[in-house]
Amino acid sequence: MLIAFASAKGSPGVTTTVNALGAIWPSDVVVADFDPAGGDLALRHRDAEGEPLDPERGLLSLAAAARRGVAEANMAEHLQTADGGLDLLAGVVRPEQLTGIGSVWPAMATMLKTLPVDALVDCGRIVPGTPLLPVMNAADAVVFVVRPGIEYYAHLRERLRWLAEPLQIGKAGSIPVGIVLVTDSRDTAGPRDLDRLLQHDGHQVTVLGRIADDPKAAGALAGRWSRRIDRSLLVRSARELSDSVRTLAQAHTRIPSRS
Repeated sequence: MLIAFASAKGSPGVTTTVNALGAIWPSDVVVADFDPAGGDLALRHRDAEGEPLDPERGLLSLAAAARRGVAEANMAEHLQTADGGLDLLAGVVRPEQLTGIGSVWPAMATMLKTLPVDALVDCGRIVPGTPLLPVMNAADAVVFVVRPGIEYYAHLRERLRWLAEPLQIGKAGSIPVGIVLVTDSRDTAGPRDLDRLLQHDGHQVTVLGRIADDPKAAGALAGRWSRRIDRSLLVRSARELSDSVRTLAQAHTRIPSRS
């Protein structure tokens, strides 16, 4: 399965959500950092020896291989394993490094889609004209991460309107879209209220639940996994959320591809 995670405004917690889900995902998984503004995943992690991950090995090296043809690009050669065992495809450090990648986004999406493991992709902030539309079109589900607030909801609704046509939201066989709310662990009304708002606007999307706003655990995810993190509100909420995300994407994998 290929699942794309994105935001409609600012930095509401996409990277933390993808990181937390990747850490507890119940099957083999690759986490890919495709944030066009510059990725953080590789910066947050170290390898098993405590050394920084190589920013040149990941999206940049995979794109170079993809330009030579999908058949020649071996995904495993471009992955790095972070301390704790998470397999990462490091993103770009600076936005200008994306120059020249545009023509091979569809090929890289195909490579992720055909992996024998699940792929969780951090797409960062999505705006009209984003180069990541081929990745989102190849996904089995697109998940938006949002924080509570009128400004966040307004941008989310506008982004959903823009994506309605390219993703064919609401049509038979369309890519399902889910929403994750980053909020306090005690906020049980937030997801329900957001769902009512989106349904009232006619958006055919699924509010999947919440991910706990837990800054201490989010920071600790960049270090060695420990039982303390395992008991955190962030990880506990990620475990609950993972079932909903997988169910959303699995429903699409059982639908024949659109012609």
